[in-house]
Amino acid sequence: MEQVGLDLDRSIGYQLKRAHAALRAAMDAALRRHGLTTPQYACLELLDQRPGLSNAELARGAFVTRQSMNVVLRNLQDAGLVERPRAAPHGRALPATLTETGGARLLAARADVLDVERLMVRDLDPARTDLLVDALTGMAAALGESEPPAG
Repeated sequence: MEQVGLDLDRSIGYQLKRAHAALRAAMDAALRRHGLTTPQYACLELLDQRPGLSNAELARGAFVTRQSMNVVLRNLQDAGLVERPRAAPHGRALPATLTETGGARLLAARADVLDVERLMVRDLDPARTDLLVDALTGMAAALGESEPPAG
């Protein structure tokens, strides 16, 4: 039997991965000017929206492992952008919050990240952008929003 190959030009999964790789490269370049990595930026955004998240919650939100988030948080703390108590107020989780410096760094970086996103969707009108967001949300839900990648 003759096997038919996957048409990568029409494969949604392949095109999503391509778009993700391009977005990550553009974000890395934009964030480098602010002394941040993409996971660090994601962590700052999450803490701005929901102060006090634990390491595990931040890891899930930033799509990294808990071990990776430990490193991200340590680096952000060392840079004075995030603070956590020395002892857990209850349980074992150490809730993280942005410092004033972290909030200022986030605002500056956010402007560049929004520029990257605007560039990415520049050929889409608002209605198509809404459709795309809804479709991507549905795709993630259909796949069960799997756990973050290892590493």
